[in-house]
Amino acid sequence: MDINNKVAVVTGGASGMGLAILRRLVGMGAQGAIFDVNAEVGERVAAELGDGVIFVKVDVTSEESVSAGVANVMARFGAIHFCINCAGIATGSKTVGKDGPFPLALWNKTLAVNLTGTFNVLRLCAEQMIKNEPVTADGCRGCIVNTASVAAFEGQVGQAAYSASKGGIVGMTLPVARDLATFGIRVNTIAPGLIDTPMFESLPAPVYESLSRTPLFPQRLGKAEDIAHIVTSILENDYINGECIRMDAGLRMQPK
Repeated sequence: MDINNKVAVVTGGASGMGLAILRRLVGMGAQGAIFDVNAEVGERVAAELGDGVIFVKVDVTSEESVSAGVANVMARFGAIHFCINCAGIATGSKTVGKDGPFPLALWNKTLAVNLTGTFNVLRLCAEQMIKNEPVTADGCRGCIVNTASVAAFEGQVGQAAYSASKGGIVGMTLPVARDLATFGIRVNTIAPGLIDTPMFESLPAPVYESLSRTPLFPQRLGKAEDIAHIVTSILENDYINGECIRMDAGLRMQPK
């Protein structure tokens, strides 16, 4: 699917991997909408990227908020071709720790943002994608890319909720791809490993260097641009569907 002149919705697009993906898409001729809760940063990024990008303050856990965001995109651009879900939170707590059992409110919040939020956005974007005229000889109307994590497969100590939320994204990939195949919409998931973000930059140098040696090869933390590259490759290659792709340089996480 040609990215040029297409419209993308990117959740979590104001920073990190979402921003890197959006920048790459715009550089390839796409227009886009940032769905994020950080209005100050989101509006600044949209202004920086030009008239082809808008910011919409969206809470992915809210049906009303996402519906309003999608309506905003349709009013501005008239279509949605790509839905890239990067919005998420990282939480940690042991099942039973020194302060007692895992707080159920934290469990519910983690799954609400990471798993339910992802499904909430993709279903409402897919509803609009169905209205598109096919843009390829195969009849493709759109493509969805969700973000899981290697924690879906090798969750560490304290990651029960986070791993469950990301495992849920992996688990729904094929069923959703099957649901939407009739309409010419592809669905895939990426599972990043250790990606260099501002959170990593705040670590002490010895810890940062130790983490950088964890991947098999190349021995470095991943870059947001690495993730952006695989996302655009998935969008362009119409034969990738129902798949979960690890982006971790051969990393296998240890218990802690």
